[in-house]
Amino acid sequence: MGKTFVEKVFEDRLKREVSIGEFIEIEPDLALANDITAPLAIKEFKEIKRPLLHPEKIVLVEDHFVPNKDVRSANQAKILKDFAKEYKIKNYFQIGTGGVEHALLPEEGLVLPGDIVIGADSHTTTYGALSCFSTGVGSTDIAYFMATGKTWFKVPESIRFIFYGRLNKWVSGKDLILYVIGKIGVDGANYCSMEFSGETIKELTMSDRLTMSNMAIEGGGKSGIFEVDEKTLDYIKDKAKREYKIYRSDQDANYRNIYEFDCIKIEPQVACPPLPSNTKPAKELSHIKIDQAFIGSCTNGRLEDLKVSASILNGNKVHPDVRLIVIPATQKIYKEAVKEGLIDVFISSGGIVSCPTCGPCLGGHMGVLADYEVCISTTNRNFTGRMGSMKSEVYLANPAVVSASAILGRIAHPDEV
Repeated sequence: MGKTFVEKVFEDRLKREVSIGEFIEIEPDLALANDITAPLAIKEFKEIKRPLLHPEKIVLVEDHFVPNKDVRSANQAKILKDFAKEYKIKNYFQIGTGGVEHALLPEEGLVLPGDIVIGADSHTTTYGALSCFSTGVGSTDIAYFMATGKTWFKVPESIRFIFYGRLNKWVSGKDLILYVIGKIGVDGANYCSMEFSGETIKELTMSDRLTMSNMAIEGGGKSGIFEVDEKTLDYIKDKAKREYKIYRSDQDANYRNIYEFDCIKIEPQVACPPLPSNTKPAKELSHIKIDQAFIGSCTNGRLEDLKVSASILNGNKVHPDVRLIVIPATQKIYKEAVKEGLIDVFISSGGIVSCPTCGPCLGGHMGVLADYEVCISTTNRNFTGRMGSMKSEVYLANPAVVSASAILGRIAHPDEV
């Protein structure tokens, strides 16, 4: 019997065979934490009273509550800054130097094929787009890694998702992953490695792949893996600063399930509250009025996403009853958006543009919803109260649908604009 991607990665590191469900201890290549999760990890690590073994493997990113919205968030960020200075952590990104963590790390070449990456943030699954095993862990797991250089996993089963057929107009990676989650549910891939493959997947841009891996966790996935191809290699060729290794699942590998999807049947999707699995075609939701439209986040705040949004907003005006908030995911993306004239389009249409931050996605700041307000967002979660009031509602969609909705004041298919 052949091996899956994750089995090969783990076995190569341990230099022995592993079994599905087995608990293993392994040395990750990278450990990530942010201004919400790092302070607890730092506190626990200091209580252990052991040296920091691998400062070169630590990445600290201030992104959730920056620019700081109050004294508490300012103190959280200061903990990261002081710790990075004390332990000489090179990969420390504060406001002005970084951006939203899961857009930033691939951009900086910090995650590469074959890596094992842990992050004290559930959307660490994003890096599977680069064919590495990456997954979210708790803050105390990060503290344990700081002290020992190791972490533990239960070897996961794998599920394969095969996509074939051409994509319809306005359909992107966001729609594919929403469609999948709509089919399997938010627990359909619990503690499983999700592998995305097929002829359609090979045609996807890296941006779309990052979006899909980002939301693997919304289906319960432990990771969301894409196989390395020419697009992957082209993406990392100027970013990689160290060696990497390519792993591929065997054709006869054992999967818990295999799903196949004909993409010609997939239209632009919208996840209705209160779960990412509550999906419907955008055309069926034209009766839903909105108060806010948000374009950004680690899911859809990359340059390609901003270009799609600008192509729809250009020459149009945001509906008078709607707030449009656009947040480029990193400083580099922001600068490129300025250079290409995208920021001017957003402002001219009646939207506002913010510096890189997670802010609105988690209901932190810069876009918090009031009672009974409705937002359509390019983010990854729409749980009750996710973006503010417990009486508000969040719908998830791709940047094209969000932009069209901002113009018409209701959920809209891009063809309507």
